[in-house]
Amino acid sequence: MSDENTPQEENSTPKKNTLENIPNDETQKPTESEDTSNTTSVEEDVANPQAESEPKTSEENTSASEEPVAAAEKKEVSEENDDDISDSEEEEEEEEMTSSDDEEDTEEDEEDAVDYHSMDKKGLIEAFAALLKNKPVQDIKKEAEEIKTEFNAKFSEALEEKKEEFLAEGGNIIDFHYSTPLKKEFNSLFFDYREKRNNYYKNLKKDLQANLAKREELIEELKGLLSAEENINTTYKHFKDIQERWHTAGPIPRDKYNLTWNTYHHHVENFYDFLHLNREFRDLDFKHNLDAKLKLIIRAEELQQETDINKAFRELQLLHKMWKEEIGPVAKEYREDVWEKFSEATKVIHDKRQAQQDALEATYETNFEVKKDLVAQIKAQQEKTKPNHSSWQHSMKKIQELRDAYFETGKVPRSKNKEIWSAFKEATRDFNKAKNVFYKNQKKEQYTNLEKKRELIKIANENKDSEDFEAVTPLMKKIQADWKAIGHVPRKDSDKIWKEFKAACNHYFDRIHTKKNEASQEEKDNFAKKETLLAALKKSELTGDHKADLASIKNSIKEWKELGRVPYKKKGIEQDFNKVLDGLFKKLDLGKNEAELIKYENKLSSMVSQEDERKLQNEQYFISKKIGEAKAEINQLENNLGFFQHVPDDNPMVAEVHKNIAKHKEQLEVWKKKLIQIKSARSNS
Repeated sequence: MSDENTPQEENSTPKKNTLENIPNDETQKPTESEDTSNTTSVEEDVANPQAESEPKTSEENTSASEEPVAAAEKKEVSEENDDDISDSEEEEEEEEMTSSDDEEDTEEDEEDAVDYHSMDKKGLIEAFAALLKNKPVQDIKKEAEEIKTEFNAKFSEALEEKKEEFLAEGGNIIDFHYSTPLKKEFNSLFFDYREKRNNYYKNLKKDLQANLAKREELIEELKGLLSAEENINTTYKHFKDIQERWHTAGPIPRDKYNLTWNTYHHHVENFYDFLHLNREFRDLDFKHNLDAKLKLIIRAEELQQETDINKAFRELQLLHKMWKEEIGPVAKEYREDVWEKFSEATKVIHDKRQAQQDALEATYETNFEVKKDLVAQIKAQQEKTKPNHSSWQHSMKKIQELRDAYFETGKVPRSKNKEIWSAFKEATRDFNKAKNVFYKNQKKEQYTNLEKKRELIKIANENKDSEDFEAVTPLMKKIQADWKAIGHVPRKDSDKIWKEFKAACNHYFDRIHTKKNEASQEEKDNFAKKETLLAALKKSELTGDHKADLASIKNSIKEWKELGRVPYKKKGIEQDFNKVLDGLFKKLDLGKNEAELIKYENKLSSMVSQEDERKLQNEQYFISKKIGEAKAEINQLENNLGFFQHVPDDNPMVAEVHKNIAKHKEQLEVWKKKLIQIKSARSNS
């Protein structure tokens, strides 16, 4: 091999695992004897055909092969019923290919993780469908598995509830079967996902094998150049064409990578040794490569002015890939110099990115503490939730606010992301589990409430056509109050039983209202008749025969009572009637007490006609109270007389006391007679 192709060791910068400090691959070309089976650089990605290799970026230094990996997914999709998907059957081999970009994206995805646990089954289906539509199928395995786990957990929970209900209603477990349209929709989506994923890796395997065959053909073609009987110009053009086709040949299986890569480079070196015999062509190739690398250096220096550091860094990675994979070696005297310039430009951008990362790291640490506090608040909220619907509703609202705050907080240090994300999911999962236990017990209570309300419906239906309004009305009002006090029933039954209960109650009270409307017209007629009677009574004159006149007045009172109730707003006519009676009694020179008892009898008659038992009860209580007060007053006055034992009865003060005692005794007798009257009225009503 010529001196120009002798590897030159790069010692210009300290060897640290950073973008700008990774050794120049010009000094580290693999040989066939080297065991690089664990190498995971970009070299494995594209099988660089150049005799010269360049430095790897830090991202390029991580898992960037295109080895197909056979993997059979054997996870369950909770096969509770016949329509469930089972992954127990062996899937097609998955040929997986990772790159530095893929890995970085994966970590970013972890930081921006979606809280699938908080979604309901419909939300999980929508999220899964969006993933299938918007992302490559090979990039969503992690999300697909998480969605499947959450969906199956929620479906299993619903299945257990339905199973309990089925058994509680006397069903046999052998006959139990449960599925839903959502379950079938999810199974269909997951089946599509698995089919697409299997097809992707099946096609990838074919492509990798086809690419391997292409590269092996190119190696054979390269070997043949050394023995070609043709003009050197033609041979050189043929070599460049092989290089170009090698660049675009695509990835190959990882287990074939090292041997293929090393074999190709071995024959590239042989060709350069062969080309050394014709320095003109070799120098021309070196000059072309030098021009290309100088352009990359200029672009790398321009990127130092880019304000978007991440954008600059991504383009720099592309420049390194071009340097390493697309541009061949340069002349020995320029090799170290151009690499040094490229490394310096790289270091500037890397330092800027590192400074940006350091600043972000401080913010991420703050975010971590904020999220840790939010997780603690979620746990605390669960602990202080009381075992009632209102408290759980309040806590659910509070937890949602804490969740929103968590997702609005921003990123945390990558090293702590899994820790805080797991803690958050555990806290929310524990809360939801406790909430579900509470409402599961509530559901049992709701079925008990349902039976109680059905019993009230039975009572309402049995009495809705009753004619005994006085007895049934309090009962109907009571069961309405009981209905309100019983509590919630299962939502699916709520409207149905409420409508049934409401219909029975409305039927009964509508009948009462109809009766009242009929009575209302009767009361109007009664009022008209009482007006006529009152007018006639006002015009009546006494005959002078006390007994006959009293009988006439009592007859008018009897006629008045028989006319019945009048509209509530016209009750003033009763006072008018009593005033006329007072005038007649005065003319008749009827005793005050006798007149009062006659009017009281009329008053009682009016009260009875109103069918208001409470009013009669209150009236009796009032009279009993008056009797008690009169007796107490009489006792007090009689006790006072004890102080005047030696005072004559004609003493003015003593005489006044005797007069008061007689007055109260007289009134007491009136109250007693009124009590007899009201007791009689209540017993006859």
